[in-house]
Amino acid sequence: MIDFRKKRLFLLDMDGTIYLGDQLFDGTTDFLNQVRAQEGKYLFVTNNSSRSVSAYVDRLNGMGIPSSAGDFLTSVDALIWYLRGKYDNALIYAFGTRTFRQQLAEAGFRVTDRLEDGVSLLVCGFDTELTFQKLEDACILLGREVDFVATNPDWVCPTSYGSVPDCGSVCEMLFRATGRRPKFIGKPEPEMALLSMEKYGYTPEQTVLIGDRVYTDIACGVNAGIDTAFVLSGEGVPEDQERFGVQAAGVYPNIREIWRSMV
Repeated sequence: MIDFRKKRLFLLDMDGTIYLGDQLFDGTTDFLNQVRAQEGKYLFVTNNSSRSVSAYVDRLNGMGIPSSAGDFLTSVDALIWYLRGKYDNALIYAFGTRTFRQQLAEAGFRVTDRLEDGVSLLVCGFDTELTFQKLEDACILLGREVDFVATNPDWVCPTSYGSVPDCGSVCEMLFRATGRRPKFIGKPEPEMALLSMEKYGYTPEQTVLIGDRVYTDIACGVNAGIDTAFVLSGEGVPEDQERFGVQAAGVYPNIREIWRSMV
């Protein structure tokens, strides 16, 4: 098991880990207060690319958790970090929400949501504004052999009423149609955890990642060489560790049980 009292950087998934839908999990506030009490830092790390950081700030503040932009790292942040120096002058087709396109444009990239001859890269995010036209455009571009990058491989996004298709499901559909798979940037790739430690100056030994999905959250931490805590309050079930061949350092029913181990 993990000695959370020795940790200083806490990387937290959100959906299914600290809340579900509009319901904040019991113990979340106590846990965050305890992290601050032991002079640690928590960082909300999410694969959800459909919303801006400001939207997450507003959401958590509305739930009673005082938050600012510096408390978040999204898969779009990691995507931008990856694209810099590789696609600075490329025309990018952004398959995602309007907010997703705006974030890429504000980072200085040339972005379009229309089929154009000069497109050399297709980037795919979690698209809650999905249309068949976007799917058709993506298939045409992939047939032209443009590069293909996506934010995250999550199959579904949990909600209060069930699950909806996430970026990974859309990319699987595109694979079935074109035979092309993307390079994923978000969890389970290690970039988000590595970027967090580099940005805030913590070591792997001081860092822990807490999440509800073995194949993204836990795999990200394992790939980055840090401790991981698997919570059973979201999508995942204990058998997922064997199914995906990824073992967490500790398994907990929920965030409240982690807090109880810290006090």
